[in-house]
Amino acid sequence: MTEAPQESPGARRHHLGGSRVLKFGVLSVSDTHTEEDDPSGHLARKLLRDGGHEVREYKLVANSVADVREHLEPWLSGAHVEVVVTVGGTGASSRDLTVNALEAMGGRKLEGFGEIYRSLSFAEVGPLAMISRASLFVLSGKPVFALPGSERAVRTAIEKLILPASIHLVEELER
Repeated sequence: MTEAPQESPGARRHHLGGSRVLKFGVLSVSDTHTEEDDPSGHLARKLLRDGGHEVREYKLVANSVADVREHLEPWLSGAHVEVVVTVGGTGASSRDLTVNALEAMGGRKLEGFGEIYRSLSFAEVGPLAMISRASLFVLSGKPVFALPGSERAVRTAIEKLILPASIHLVEELER
């Protein structure tokens, strides 16, 4: 039986990225919460900061295509935000419009994130995971993660996917 080759620290760094501090924007999308009462938005900011990154922007907006676009476009056009995380508006309801807004903004959708997120979510919540439209878009050369609005969903996505892969993703997009 042959032993699997050991991965070098340099290979792991290339695979997941280095120790760069990224500048995040967090956009919560909700018709029921306020900026003061936004547990998932607050959790997203805490997890990103605890992961060693900066949160340069935060805003809570209504669940509308126009509001999402209006607040994201300035973040995407400047250098003060490198990665955006949206929280909420990714479900199956007619009021869940975050993904619709991101699609309308153009760019590319990277399929792997949503697939892996739903797989992780399935292990936690079962078949209800299939109604999530969690997504990753590249808009203006920057990654935009669209997460469901529950605290559990935010924790799963940020801890298991976004923190481990964002540095490498940003570096790839900068090439």
